[in-house]
Amino acid sequence: MTRFSANLGFLWADRPLPDAIRAAHAAGFDAVECHWPYAVPAAKVKAALDDTGLRMLGLNTRRGDTDVGENGLSALPGREAEARAAIDEALAYARGVGAGKVHVMAGFASGAEAHATFVANLRYACDAARPHDIGILIEPLNRYDAPGYFLSTTGQARAIIEEVASDTLALMFDCYHVQLTEGDLTHRLRDLAPLIGHIQFASVPDRAAPDRGEVNYAYVFGVIADMGYTAPLGAEYKPGGDTDATLGWLEVLR
Repeated sequence: MTRFSANLGFLWADRPLPDAIRAAHAAGFDAVECHWPYAVPAAKVKAALDDTGLRMLGLNTRRGDTDVGENGLSALPGREAEARAAIDEALAYARGVGAGKVHVMAGFASGAEAHATFVANLRYACDAARPHDIGILIEPLNRYDAPGYFLSTTGQARAIIEEVASDTLALMFDCYHVQLTEGDLTHRLRDLAPLIGHIQFASVPDRAAPDRGEVNYAYVFGVIADMGYTAPLGAEYKPGGDTDATLGWLEVLR
C-alpha cells in the first residue's frame, strides 16, 4: 500500500501549522512535510506531531530576502555566511520537531562560481547534519516556475551529489518539476533510485491534485513500489481552495 505525506506548504495553508498537521491526520495522511515553518515555535509543531502520531519528514532552508524574490542562498557566491546560518537554523528546527530531512535551497545563480559555492555549502550542511542523523536534500526546479534557479535538472543534481560524495546528501525527486523539465518519469525514477531521498508529486501542468493532467500517477506509483521505495510520497500540490475537497485521489491511489 502506498503511503502519503501532506506538504503543508500548500495543503491546509490557510490554517496555523499545528492545525494543518491535525487536519492531515484526520484526512488519513501517513506523514507531513513543510516549506518554511520558522514563524511557529518548534515546540508547538512538535506537540501537534506528538498528538497525531505523524512524523515531519522534512523542511526547507529559508529563501533569503523574499521582498526581492530570492529563492535560496546556498549557490550565491559571497552569501556563504547567510547560507550557512540558514542551514544551521533549519537543522536546529528539524531536531526540534524530529524531522528527518532538510532541503537546502540553491537560489538564483549560474556559472562555475555558483557551482563551487553550492558544493561547498552542501558539504558544510552534510557535516553539520550527520551527527544528528538528518539527511540533506537538493531539488531541481523547473524553468517555468523558477526561471534562473541554479539547480534545474536531475543530471545536474546527480553530478553535484557525486562531487559532494556524502551519504548524507540525496535527491528530492519532484515528479511535477521533472516532468515539466525533462519528462520520461519512470525511466528517470529507476535510473536515479540509488540517489533518491524523497519523492513528491502534483498534476502536470497545473500543479493541482494528482487525479488530472498528463501524468498517470496510478502507474507511476506502481513503478515506485516496484523499485522497493516504501517511504511516504509527498503530496505537494496547490489545492486552489478547500484542501479537503481535493482529496478524492487519496484512497484511490493508495
